[in-house]
Amino acid sequence: MLEVISAISTANGTGGVAIIRLSGEGVLDILQKMFHPLSKVDIHNLEPYKLYPGEIDCGEFTDFGMAVYFKAPKSYTGEDMVEIHSHGGVEIQRGVLKQTYKLGAIPATRGEFTKRAFLNGKLSLSSCEGLIDMINGESVAAVKAGYGLYREKLFNKITELQNSLTFALAEIGADIDYPEEDLGELTLDNLVNALNLCISELKTLIQGYDKGEKIKNGVKVAIVGRPNTGKSSLLNALLNYDKAIVSSIEGTTRDVVEGSLEINGVKFDLYDTAGIRSADNEIEKLGIERSQKVLKSADVVIAVFDGSASLTEEDNSIINAVNGLNVITVQNKSDLFKTQKEGLNISAKTGSGVSELKNLLYQKAFNGGIDKNAELIVEERHLKALEKANQNAENALNSVSLGVPLDLVAEDVKAVWDALGEITGTTASEEIIDEIFAKFCVGK
Repeated sequence: MLEVISAISTANGTGGVAIIRLSGEGVLDILQKMFHPLSKVDIHNLEPYKLYPGEIDCGEFTDFGMAVYFKAPKSYTGEDMVEIHSHGGVEIQRGVLKQTYKLGAIPATRGEFTKRAFLNGKLSLSSCEGLIDMINGESVAAVKAGYGLYREKLFNKITELQNSLTFALAEIGADIDYPEEDLGELTLDNLVNALNLCISELKTLIQGYDKGEKIKNGVKVAIVGRPNTGKSSLLNALLNYDKAIVSSIEGTTRDVVEGSLEINGVKFDLYDTAGIRSADNEIEKLGIERSQKVLKSADVVIAVFDGSASLTEEDNSIINAVNGLNVITVQNKSDLFKTQKEGLNISAKTGSGVSELKNLLYQKAFNGGIDKNAELIVEERHLKALEKANQNAENALNSVSLGVPLDLVAEDVKAVWDALGEITGTTASEEIIDEIFAKFCVGK
């Protein structure tokens, strides 16, 4: 029997309401000693999933709030659960929590409620990861991607693949155990079909990681150009507020200046660099070195040129530095020239062309856009498991073509199944499970 755990589930600090959550066998015994419903109903006769108003006895003081009972197994953790809703003062919620400890509960560890949900079969491991992605999401797209994981979209896809492999393994076993039935040819055909389907699905999922990773972590955009082309003004125009210092003095930007915005629900992290050029002093040199690091790791590069002036030697150095990268060429200061230049003509000063630049950033980052119906992989852990599964599936298919005995081929097929199980949690190690739940806050 697992002990009753208790924690504050709402965010730290003062608020209108605080929720103290308890889970485990015996939660009603604890609630009976500290909560007194106005209706005078016996705590052990509380109707599940119904809020009851009443007094909360915190030992040193009393608060007025509500309590609700979630009956196992129809609860978040799959165990009996109770939530106490108190007023949101810091000392009030601490007092409620402290009283639950005095009455026998123990402090919940990070993510322990969700871990119990996983262990009790209420959530898959991938669903738990989706939940924490939703909580930590910094954009609409990141929250949507996390919700897809949480609602078992990936779990259902992986389970389908595992089921087809399970059937293939069962047929191999039958062929080995009952050779007189002469199932070999049919077994081979079904195995090859299952492996080809699996490889096709796995490759589609793997290819989606590039977009999924950007959705989760944001698109990294480097703004480069020689001094006084308007990089800082462009950053401010994209963010729609003054983030970077704008000056006509060369070298004003000595370090990378950062800012973020959302485009079509996706977070874009912008980095206004110090320029890519030779430097006269140590401070400026350090800023340029950081700029070069940002440039190398950027998903998209905005190369900014002064469209009102001729190209300089420094401009040509910028062109060489970004050659081969995912580049958007911007001709700034369009308010000062009449003839259209090659690239996107904008004016950071007036805002002309900035909307077009945002649309182009989205198109460049996602190679034309995002299929809203596609299953995008957002976790690096999932990517590695899928790559392992795909390699084992290709090994199995190659073994079949070479005429390797089916009992040996079955080892590779089982390895595919196990790799997929690392995503759902059926074969995940305790170390992986602990690492995932360590990302959670206490109380969830």
